[in-house]
This record gives sequence, structure tokens and C-alpha cells, in this order.
Amino acid sequence: MKPFVIVLGLLGFLACQASRDSEKVVLEDNSGMEVQNDSIMDTATFGAGCFWCVEAVFQDLKGVHAVTSGYMGGKIANPTYREVCSGLTGHAEVIQLVYDSNIISYDELLEVFWQTHDPTTLNQQGADKGTQYRSAVFYHNDYQKERATYFKNKLNAELTFGAPVVTEISPAAPFYKAEDYHQEYYNNNSSEGYCRVVIKPKLDKLKKVFGDKLKTSPE
Repeated sequence: MKPFVIVLGLLGFLACQASRDSEKVVLEDNSGMEVQNDSIMDTATFGAGCFWCVEAVFQDLKGVHAVTSGYMGGKIANPTYREVCSGLTGHAEVIQLVYDSNIISYDELLEVFWQTHDPTTLNQQGADKGTQYRSAVFYHNDYQKERATYFKNKLNAELTFGAPVVTEISPAAPFYKAEDYHQEYYNNNSSEGYCRVVIKPKLDKLKKVFGDKLKTSPE
């Protein structure tokens, strides 16, 4: 595998303002993103296999305020986990996150996304097989679409993974929150076999490769 390097050109945009207002101010800018003081809160949605894994990866990144596991990209409303697992609804297991783009950029989220799963296996991550486990970026605006498409093309042109990246890039569709027991699954079940065998190695890699982006410095 060639080194995975994404050159970020948003350093000026990432710089926080020098001062804060004494009171919390919530505004709506022209792009539709929520602004809180000098924070710009945006939304991103990714599918990268079992959402238990993806949630665990993204929840500890600096600038990520909330991560919710759910379903997107299917044909019916309000699907259940059992229905999604049947493969008949067309939904992907996804995580939808709210993040402060003054702290972590969309490019950086994409970097973590592609580095922490295998985007070359169609409808599969490890032993998890089915369309619900497909690699997917569901974009919320034209900027996200452009960045995801650019980096997917770049990864393929450079043969970064040694095989074609098959990540789906599609417009965000209705998001359906998964059942409560799926939320914060790793935090609540870290001693279970799947968490130890599948999720823990991903988190170890996250600490090794992206330790500077974590809310808590790796030990």
C-alpha cells in the first residue's frame, strides 16, 4: 500500500477566531450550517461496514460533537435492524456525525474514513457481508460531493490500496436512527467478542495513525 497522504489546504479556514462573545450566539449562515460563536457545525454521513465499528472510530475525534448510528439509502421508511439485515430494503448501515469544521475539516474526516476500513471490497467488510455493509459516502452538499469524488479518483489513480476503490458516493437520503441498543455500542460492550476482535484493532490503528486528531492522546 502506498502512503496515504492527503494534503489539506484549509489551514486558514481551520483557525479559530481570537475572541469569543460572552454569550452563546446561535446563527444561521447562508449555507445552512449552524453557527455557534466561532464554531461551524456541519453534518457528515459515512457507511464503512458495521456501524458499531464506524461509530467507535469517529466518536473520539477532536471536533466531532455527536455520532449516531442509523440507516440510509434504502427503499422503505423507518426500517428495523432485522429488515436492513435481510438485504431487501437497500439501506446501508451508516453513522451520521455532527462536527465543528473549525476544528476538523471534511477532508480530514474523509482521510479517517478511507484509512479505517477496506473500500475495495464490494458489499463486504471482513466477515460482514451484504449490501448493508457497503462502503459509502452520503454527501450533504456539493462541496462534500466534490471532495469525496476528488479523493476517490486520487486513490484510484495512485493505486493506494492496490485495488479499485468501490466506495459509493451518493446524495444524502432520509436518515433513520438505529435502535437504542446500537448507540454507543462499543462503549457499552467493549468486552464482547466482536468488539475485542473486530473493533479494537481499528481503534488501535486509529491511535497509531491519527493520534493527534483524538480528543484523548493515545497512551
